Amino acid sequence: MSNIQDKVVIITGASSGIGEATAKELASKGAKLVLAARREDRLQKLQAKIEKSGGKAVYKVTLRLSRGRIT
Repeated sequence: MSNIQDKVVIITGASSGIGEATAKELASKGAKLVLAARREDRLQKLQAKIEKSGGKAVYKVTLRLSRGRIT
């Protein structure tokens, strides 16, 4: 992951697990992040943590599709 500094990276599933870990790692390397997931409370906390550490992140709550319906 060399030269990720100032690149914009969109991460889906960013509120937990691999997505969250990836967001933290890329932020520590200077990437600008767009975090996407269904759980807004967790996205807010992750965004705050990244920004407190000097990183840049915004988030967008995503919708879940279930049998062709948005839930």
